[in-house]
Amino acid sequence: MRLSINIDHIATLRNARGARDPDPAEAVRVVERAGADGIVCHLREDRRHIRDEDVKALRKTITTKLDLEMAATKEIVRIALRVRPELATLVPEKRKELTTEGGLDVLRHKRPLAKAIKNLHGKKIAVSLFVDPAAGQIRAAKEIGAEMIEIHTGEYANARSNRERGKHLRRIQESAVLARSLGLGVNAGHGLDYVNISPIAAIREIEEVSIGHAVIVRAIGVGLENAVREMVALVRGGDARGQGSLFEGDDLLEGGDLT
Repeated sequence: MRLSINIDHIATLRNARGARDPDPAEAVRVVERAGADGIVCHLREDRRHIRDEDVKALRKTITTKLDLEMAATKEIVRIALRVRPELATLVPEKRKELTTEGGLDVLRHKRPLAKAIKNLHGKKIAVSLFVDPAAGQIRAAKEIGAEMIEIHTGEYANARSNRERGKHLRRIQESAVLARSLGLGVNAGHGLDYVNISPIAAIREIEEVSIGHAVIVRAIGVGLENAVREMVALVRGGDARGQGSLFEGDDLLEGGDLT
């Protein structure tokens, strides 16, 4: 399994003081040196963290892969076409939300999403759709031409009981199996951290996870390079049995086999 690190909150910290530091491009060098397979940033319409100049600088700095999270608006699509990330992940966006709150409603917005995908493909940019673990949304993503999906793991991450967490984990794996059967690549992300990542990493059909906030928080204590290295080790370990405390008793799920 691959690990991409979201560096949005490096920019959040910089913007809090209106300063130049910390520099997201400098953070990229540390993150890649620590073993990450890619860099994620979200160019939001309100530019609350990552800004246009950041995306340009990141494009020049990144040596692994740039995953540009973005709403499928004309303005942001035009920027993506100029920057040409390796991957564009289309996400829903609400101005008042603190962070992305759920997956795209692909079924409802097929036409504009299909148009954005076509335009991005015109510049040979691969496209992923950020979706909830729901069969209808995954089938729709395939129908309109996306190469991959990113499964929203927020409900799993926010579950308050082992039983509830197990239920969401099963939905995630079932969705990953379906997506792979349709020929889609499968990524996953949102709310993943050092405690809950191992059961996700054990799902064989998931090829990559995207993690940001938890790593930046951990970096305050151990430094960014160490924080990334620790997460790399957990992601590549891929063994849910090492996290038995998450699923003590009747919800213990082993080796990603949830059928």
